[in-house]
Amino acid sequence: MREPLIQPKPAEEYGFKDIIYTKKDWVATITWNRPEVYNSYSTLALKEIRIALEDAACDDSVAVLVLTGAGDKAFCTGGDVEEYQKYYTRTPRDFLKWGKLWDDAYKSLIHLGKPTIARINGMAVGGGNEWHIACDLSIAAEHATFRQVGTRVGSVAVTACTILPMLIGDRRAREVLLLCEPFDAKTALEWGWINKVVPYAELDNAVAEMCEKLKNKFTDCTRATLKHLNVWKDIAMQNITHGMDWLTVHFNSMEAHEGMTSFVEKRPTDYMKIRKLAASGGSVEFMWGPNIKECQKCGTKYLPEGSEYCMKCGNKLE
Repeated sequence: MREPLIQPKPAEEYGFKDIIYTKKDWVATITWNRPEVYNSYSTLALKEIRIALEDAACDDSVAVLVLTGAGDKAFCTGGDVEEYQKYYTRTPRDFLKWGKLWDDAYKSLIHLGKPTIARINGMAVGGGNEWHIACDLSIAAEHATFRQVGTRVGSVAVTACTILPMLIGDRRAREVLLLCEPFDAKTALEWGWINKVVPYAELDNAVAEMCEKLKNKFTDCTRATLKHLNVWKDIAMQNITHGMDWLTVHFNSMEAHEGMTSFVEKRPTDYMKIRKLAASGGSVEFMWGPNIKECQKCGTKYLPEGSEYCMKCGNKLE
């Protein structure tokens, strides 16, 4: 018998920390396991889920994959904003490296070659909703809510901009992405955002029932069907690379700084301060204005326009 390219192993041998990975009865389950931060994903979680998805893809004893979150409050609320604020607003070039990790993991889910079910046990917000819509099917508890928040926190939901219009239509997608308001499970069902809504107590049974139906289908026929269904996602997702490049540059802007800092500090975001600055002719692309000043005393160049003193010699600038 031919040795597989990747040798799957028992799920418990991986020793993951930020996700839980199990395999049983032809079903692999990946659980975002950071309930203390509403299952937002860390860089470690992305590394772990990429490995788990590779294992599930190569394990012939896995017929279906279920993606969910720990607890009953949140499926996933996207990337860890505190981690973004700590690292990627300071060295935005590192966001591009993070983006490659995210892209590899995300596409591993879309191209698993096996049916995937999102078990929505609570909030699916921001990047959490983006991971939700990467799944082939979706079952939500009645209390679940769905939301994109990019323009509230200084980011852009590039993946949702790309995929969400396919699911719910262009006008509705614009409402979701521009207003950043939550939508309940009933509305999500009516819009085609999800497949089914059940009481939370019935969620596991509903997911198990769908898994049972999916695993009793031909493997290769299912894989080929998914491959053809994903053609439109593949075409649209070419936009994501451009989005990651834009975010890399943007993460050092006033918008990203204010949005993420206010989130971390748990205070109201001052959107109008930045709008008023732009309306008055000020620079909002740089934290302290463009680097155009020069110190008359020591000759240091390219000091921010907003500097009152030279950062090298301390001389008061004219």
